[in-house]
Amino acid sequence: MKILLAVDGSTYSKKMLAYLLTHDTLFSKDHEYTVLTVQPALPPRARAAVGKDIVEQYHLEEAEKVLAPVSKFLLRHGVDAKSIWKVGHAGETIAKIAEQGKFDLLVMGSHGHGALLKLVMGSVATQVLAHCKVPVLLVR
Repeated sequence: MKILLAVDGSTYSKKMLAYLLTHDTLFSKDHEYTVLTVQPALPPRARAAVGKDIVEQYHLEEAEKVLAPVSKFLLRHGVDAKSIWKVGHAGETIAKIAEQGKFDLLVMGSHGHGALLKLVMGSVATQVLAHCKVPVLLVR
């Protein structure tokens, strides 16, 4: 099974990883895992002021802050996952990657670092559910 793990470094991303560990049907060396983080785009004026190279380096560094601990955690448990990062609107981008990559399942935390948290689930999770045709498992 191809499983996409959407992470943002939040407490809910950590809870999602802990949940995977306790469920043998989801966490197995037989599955193919890809870890995805989506970085918000910088405002156009900021991008213009600092230049393309600096913006790309900034996004890479921010993505690595999220991806490195997750990759280390998975390796410690015997899973060598592929890591990718994108820049854009998180909900739409996660859904797009899940479909384009032909994943069988998308797993993510119900809330993240977003500024607007909703009562039942976060705004990114709501957007993913609205746009994604791949089955989604939200971990709270």
